[in-house]
Amino acid sequence: MELLIGIVAALVGLAVGAMITSTLMKKSVLKKSNVLLEEAREKAEVIKKEKILQAKEKFLQLKSEHEKVIVEKNNNIQRAENKLRQKESSFSKKLEDAQRKNRELDVLKKNLESQLDILEKKQSEVNRMHKDQVKQLETISQLSAEEAKGELIESLKEEARADAMVAVREITDEARLTASRTAKKIVIETIQRTAAETAIENTVTVFNIDSDEIKGRIIGREGRNIRALEAMTGVEIIIDDSPDAILLSGFDPIRREVARLSLQKLVTDGRIHPARIEEVVAKTRKEVEQEILETGKRTVIDLGIHNMHHELIKLIGRMKYRSSYGQNLLAHSIEVANLSATMAAELGLNTKKAKRAGLLHDVGKIAENEAELPHAILGMKLAEKFKEKPDVCNAIGAHHDEVEMETLIAPLVQVCDAISGARPGARREVVEAYIQRLKKLEDLALTYPGVVKTYAIQAGRELRVIVGADKVNDEDADKISFELSRKIQNEMTYPGQIKITVIRETRAISYAK
Repeated sequence: MELLIGIVAALVGLAVGAMITSTLMKKSVLKKSNVLLEEAREKAEVIKKEKILQAKEKFLQLKSEHEKVIVEKNNNIQRAENKLRQKESSFSKKLEDAQRKNRELDVLKKNLESQLDILEKKQSEVNRMHKDQVKQLETISQLSAEEAKGELIESLKEEARADAMVAVREITDEARLTASRTAKKIVIETIQRTAAETAIENTVTVFNIDSDEIKGRIIGREGRNIRALEAMTGVEIIIDDSPDAILLSGFDPIRREVARLSLQKLVTDGRIHPARIEEVVAKTRKEVEQEILETGKRTVIDLGIHNMHHELIKLIGRMKYRSSYGQNLLAHSIEVANLSATMAAELGLNTKKAKRAGLLHDVGKIAENEAELPHAILGMKLAEKFKEKPDVCNAIGAHHDEVEMETLIAPLVQVCDAISGARPGARREVVEAYIQRLKKLEDLALTYPGVVKTYAIQAGRELRVIVGADKVNDEDADKISFELSRKIQNEMTYPGQIKITVIRETRAISYAK
């Protein structure tokens, strides 16, 4: 029993101790929490004051900036109002000036109207007095006013006519004395300033070779290479006993040049056979056409001629390979252009137009169509077609008097053409007639249907006519040969006889791919 009591007492003691300890701990924690709470209140108060101060500073800053903006806007408004007041003031002054001027104009208008009334009255009075005087004069002279006026005019006309006749006679006499001397001086000075070399072309080109071995390769097996060359170029190739030369004969210098350049390429390359010959000749013909265009461009640039149609430039380039009575046509045309420009400058005419007309005056000789027309008319038509000026066209057409001369440039070009052709040795009539005969031979053959190309060779003793195999059969080829021989006999005059050879070639071509 005592043990039980002791245990209970111990438990009660422990419980009481625990309660006391808990109470003491609660008081301690409560005290600490109060201290922490107090510190938090103090810090919050400090932060609150700082934030309030920052907000006040920000407010004051924004307020200051806003006041500045408002002041600036007020200033701008004030300046705009001042400008508006100034404009209103200026407008008011101008309005007042306009009103004042209108009042002055009204006054002037009234004054003018009154003066006009006075003038009209005075004019009517003067007219009345003039009529009275005319009537008195008519009564005294027994002539009307119109009759008196007519007699006065006739007397003045007779007097003026007599004075004019005297002046014309004096001017004519003086012109006769000085014109011949002046004209001779201008022509001589022009010729001296435009001196040119005289060159006569022929119809043969010499091609130099290194050895007889090359001759044999050019001839080919059974002459097939030389026949291919002649057929492709239309030039007769003469291989004689001359050791280092082959002659290329033909009246067309372009064909001779194509043949010469083709032979040069073939000899340099070493491969000479019909297929290669055909390829080289076709390529060389294109190169010569390009050289013709470049020659035309260089010529017009050297002469200072601008804005010329490219077709006319090409025709000018072809002049390099043409001759006029043995005289190189391009050299002749350049010479006429320079002579015309020099003489035009001496006479005070347009030098550019004179030079242009002089260069183009023989362009009709290059045209391949409408050969029946005179070359001057044909050249004029070409110039008109390619938009040349009317006075240039007229000078081209009139330089052989086929058309009437309309400007002073026309007789100038005619004279310069004669001067250029009259140089000693410049022209040779026989060569021109020979070339014209060969050209006519080829043109006659081209009139037949199916004819592709024609070549006059062997100085015109043979005419080779190439026809299209798909257009002409063997019987037609014989017919063309026979009819052409009869036509040449009837229409042309020539020495000896002419051999007509019609060539009809059939080719079968295919490609291995």
